[in-house]
Amino acid sequence: MIIETKQVLGKTINQWIADYPLFDKLIKTEEVFWINFNYENVQSAIKKINLSINDVKDAEKRLLRFASYIEKVYPETKVNKGTIESPIVPIPNMKEKLENLYNQKISGNLLMKLDSHLPISGSIKARGGIYEVLKHAEQLAVREGLLSIHDNYSILDNEKFKHFFSKYTIAVGSTGNLGLSIGIISASLGFKVIVHMSADAKQWKKDILRSKGVQVIEYQSDYSKAVEEGRKLSDTDLMSHFIDDENSIDLFLGYAVAALRLEQQLKDLYIKVDEDHPLFVYIPCGVGGGPGGVTFGLKLIFQDNVHCFFAEPTHSPCMLIGSMTELHDQVSVQDFGIDNITAADGLAVGRASAFVGKTLKNLLSGVYTIEDTMLFKLLATLTDTEGIKLEPSALAGLAGPVKLLSTTQGEKYLIDHNLKDKMTQATHIVWATGGSMVPAEEMDKYYHQGVYLSQKTEEKS
Repeated sequence: MIIETKQVLGKTINQWIADYPLFDKLIKTEEVFWINFNYENVQSAIKKINLSINDVKDAEKRLLRFASYIEKVYPETKVNKGTIESPIVPIPNMKEKLENLYNQKISGNLLMKLDSHLPISGSIKARGGIYEVLKHAEQLAVREGLLSIHDNYSILDNEKFKHFFSKYTIAVGSTGNLGLSIGIISASLGFKVIVHMSADAKQWKKDILRSKGVQVIEYQSDYSKAVEEGRKLSDTDLMSHFIDDENSIDLFLGYAVAALRLEQQLKDLYIKVDEDHPLFVYIPCGVGGGPGGVTFGLKLIFQDNVHCFFAEPTHSPCMLIGSMTELHDQVSVQDFGIDNITAADGLAVGRASAFVGKTLKNLLSGVYTIEDTMLFKLLATLTDTEGIKLEPSALAGLAGPVKLLSTTQGEKYLIDHNLKDKMTQATHIVWATGGSMVPAEEMDKYYHQGVYLSQKTEEKS
């Protein structure tokens, strides 16, 4: 309950609602669809950003240098020759179910990008998290004269390098998946690893990390506190490198490499992306690093022909609030009486990344919110229709196409950008961000909860 006299940055809640009417629904934790009023063409937007396609290509080259090491240490990557990549698949049966569930026809093609099944750590965080650790390891080893960028990096898998890296610590704050990706790869290389976990992190994720020899420090507070304390502790140790999901350019670029890979995947599927064949991408969002990096890469590759939307839980709309007010990390969902409690643990973030929010100020098309109950219903339905099992957070993107096509704001976006008549030729990509590492018994609980909630909805109707 928000007290009428409560103030946020010198304004009462009623004043905030007067300035941004959408706050009324946000505070009531109702689903909303917000269009970014700062959105503009890519050529204009990119000029304001100190990163370019060359930075993304440099990250891709570094990942290729590590491919021989990855292939040697993680046999599951042999099929892709040490490349950490996920498939993209059509989901026609789920498309039909979505249309029935929302009573909304989805014009165009619907695909799912399965970052939920990325090798090594089974989530989108395997992109940015693993990339930053590899870059740090490379810098340390090259600086000490132990490695040349012309070497075959499979040599890193020996006791000499593990002993060398054991003198250094990698630290991170996480709700779960980022900690998993960083903990697994860092431990493999030989680093000491400390993962600072928020209260909403799942026990099984902590258990996996501890089984790898990772030190897990738990907090009773949320993600922001875990990051704050982790950063503070790391700063006291000159041999420690803190991976900062809120502000890391390296994480961001690691995620952005996904766009280079997606470009080729779409070509392989004979899917056009141009002015007459628009691409719409829907990505679950927590603090913003993963979806932000992917969006940045996609805009570099597909320019104005791609339209990216973030998806957040109704109880954790931090990126929406930060972007809408343009205050980014200066405001949190808790400031407005929103509790930041959600079953979508990877998205349970109260304060968005200012770095991501500012970088995407003119590139992000919009943000929408989704209720936890719908995440579970979609989880069960996707399992039944396509046999794809995801964790709750990863289902947030699935509502994107119907939200875009059924809401007043979505229709306005299509009209404003001359897209209305092109939707039959559009491609919609739902980015599935995690799930393949979820223990079977845990996944069964998710599934049965989704079935139960779906049955309850049918009974009411």
